[in-house]
Amino acid sequence: MSALIAHISDLHLDGTEETTRRATRTVDHLRSLHRSPDLLVVSGDIADHGSPEEYEQAAALLDLPFPVLVCPGNHDDRAALRSGLLGQDPSDGPVDTEHRGTGFTVLACDTSIPGRDDGHLGTETLERVRRTLDELPEDIPVLLAMHHPPVRLHHPLPDRLALDNVEDLVALLEEYPRVAGVLAGHAHTGAAATLTGRPVLVAPGVTSTLSMPWETEEARAVRTRPPGIAFHVLAEDASLTTHFRSVP
Repeated sequence: MSALIAHISDLHLDGTEETTRRATRTVDHLRSLHRSPDLLVVSGDIADHGSPEEYEQAAALLDLPFPVLVCPGNHDDRAALRSGLLGQDPSDGPVDTEHRGTGFTVLACDTSIPGRDDGHLGTETLERVRRTLDELPEDIPVLLAMHHPPVRLHHPLPDRLALDNVEDLVALLEEYPRVAGVLAGHAHTGAAATLTGRPVLVAPGVTSTLSMPWETEEARAVRTRPPGIAFHVLAEDASLTTHFRSVP
């Protein structure tokens, strides 16, 4: 049976009424689905300031009747995320997590750089991905999830604050053709591209939507559009189909 993976990003929880309303509206929509997702991926910028209170709010929102996999973004604090959301001892090391579902696996890769807004895939993270791929059965489709998109999105803001070592990810993907695709966030806009023949799928933003340069004179994040969700259908043959939806 194909796996249904819901994908949201960039909640930027800060305790304000509008941000809370948008995040709650998104999570309530996921709860109401006719079929629950096999997994929800939250690809970073869960908190806006990385405070314990923001992760306390996130933990309550993401207490869902289906599995949830998170990775940090540039607004997140590694130690506070570990403690407040994952229930782990606080640590400043990369927050690399995974979910092994029935017939699929998603590996969440920490691309955050403490104190900076651009991204990097560290040696420790890349080695962990390789070890996991080597130990997984060959017939299990695998997705990678990260905050910073490893592709150009043709907007000056996310392209300026992008992943700085895409070549290392390219080398990994070429080494492991079994990786079915890459999921990302950061850009506050739903997008699809390819990297070495693999799909790169960027979730829309929950807190806001980034206007593209051809839409408005000033390309900026706006809250006049509803939150968005990406739904990825990962089939047994590792084919990947994505549907983008606005939250009603």
